[in-house]
Amino acid sequence: MVTGTVTEVNDGGIEVQIADSEMTAFIRRADLSRDRNDQRPERFSKGEKVDARVVSYDKKTQKVSLSIKALEIAEEKEAVANFGSSDSGASLGDILGAALKDREKK
Repeated sequence: MVTGTVTEVNDGGIEVQIADSEMTAFIRRADLSRDRNDQRPERFSKGEKVDARVVSYDKKTQKVSLSIKALEIAEEKEAVANFGSSDSGASLGDILGAALKDREKK
């Protein structure tokens, strides 16, 4: 993960200056968010700080590609691994059956 500052916003994505370096990287529109509605470059502004994941680095051209989407996916996978799935494992029948039993008792 790296933190950078938005230096340019255009229709194809955003350009970011990586913190504590002279390197710049581009984040494509499709990599701005997991949620398709948030894949709008115009929601970012120059000077804004963003966190992203390095997805590729070309040594020859010294180009870095970043992705906010990849960072979001990695964070979600880590949370599921650490805290378990949001799925409780209960079936709809289990849930409704318990609710009906509670209702019958009242």
